[in-house]
Amino acid sequence: MAGDARLVHEWWTYDLPLTTRFRGINRRSGMLIRGASGWGEWSPFPEYARPEIDAWLRAAVEAATLGWPDAVRSRVPVNSIVPAVDAERAGAFALSGGCRTAKVKVAERGQTLADDLARVEAVQDALGASGRVRIDANGAWSVDEAVRALRELARFDLEYAEQPCASVEELAELRLRLARSGIDVPVAADESIRRSGDPEQVAALNAADVAVLKVQPLGGVRACLELAERLGLPVVVSSALETSVGIAGGVALAAALPELPYACGLNTVALLAADVTDRPLVAVDGMIEVRQVAPSGNDWRAADELDQWWRRRLSETEEGTR
Repeated sequence: MAGDARLVHEWWTYDLPLTTRFRGINRRSGMLIRGASGWGEWSPFPEYARPEIDAWLRAAVEAATLGWPDAVRSRVPVNSIVPAVDAERAGAFALSGGCRTAKVKVAERGQTLADDLARVEAVQDALGASGRVRIDANGAWSVDEAVRALRELARFDLEYAEQPCASVEELAELRLRLARSGIDVPVAADESIRRSGDPEQVAALNAADVAVLKVQPLGGVRACLELAERLGLPVVVSSALETSVGIAGGVALAAALPELPYACGLNTVALLAADVTDRPLVAVDGMIEVRQVAPSGNDWRAADELDQWWRRRLSETEEGTR
């Protein structure tokens, strides 16, 4: 495990509402840990199980006990997040934090391609000619559906399409079909890297143009830096919908990468109705500063029942990794 769990001094459970439904949830909860080097966050989603959540714990322990590698930049550019809202609301989300790049959720269950097109168009209009738009389908499309959708969405000059299909093999097939069809939309891999069990297969199969790296799911900042070097792809650092304590790890990764060609998906604290600190890590003029975060106050503390659920989960995870 990166870092030493014996140097962790305390664990606290948080529970926070979201401003709008995102990723199918209305609330976000997890644990904050304090160690010799500061604070870390352990917040795997409830449906995730061992051994997948072991990496999330390694990342939290690393943050609390080892701190971060040296930074090569003091601020990182970030994109705004546009949930699968109607077109009328999409523009306001796009301009959050003064961002000039927006990531737009598409392929939402119960919605249509027409909904996606209207949302992306509204975002492009809000950002103007100098803005950049990327989309995220969370693996919801088949290859055929992705080709059809991206043929329509390509008119918005997309920066890339994130995880348009679920599997690495599908992404590789999609890239070939897009090239043969003259559809100029780069493909970014997210879940195919952090949940496949073999992240390097993305590079081996030429399945992506861009690698999306998330610190908690991949086991920490140092593990992500090593993976980025092995993949040899341009990197976008993104979040797992964490509090500012967790976001600090993503910012630390983005700050330590030798090259950072894209805005990062780290402005997700803006989706929370509250935070665990009175100095949240949110975008100002499209940038987030590189700094550690410590929680403050106690309004974010979870009720006893949820706290006990997280503590049981933690105990089972720690026991399983010994």
